[in-house]
Amino acid sequence: MPYLSIKCYPRDEAARRAAVERLNQALMEVWGCAPEDITISLEEVAPEDWDDRVERPEIRARLDTVWILDGEKRYPPGK
Repeated sequence: MPYLSIKCYPRDEAARRAAVERLNQALMEVWGCAPEDITISLEEVAPEDWDDRVERPEIRARLDTVWILDGEKRYPPGK
């Protein structure tokens, strides 16, 4: 606990590493997680595949769990 699964357009190694490190650090600081309790995966998806692989099956199909949608904060999700 917790597990973050990140889907994104392709990025360079430095950007991927920086994003994962900052998220990892935030979980340790804000939630008080121990480093060994955190799992983060990152999957790059080509822009032309985004709608079929991410937008429809993972975002639109689960709007009740989406906290930020297209930059708009939806706290709590589904509202």
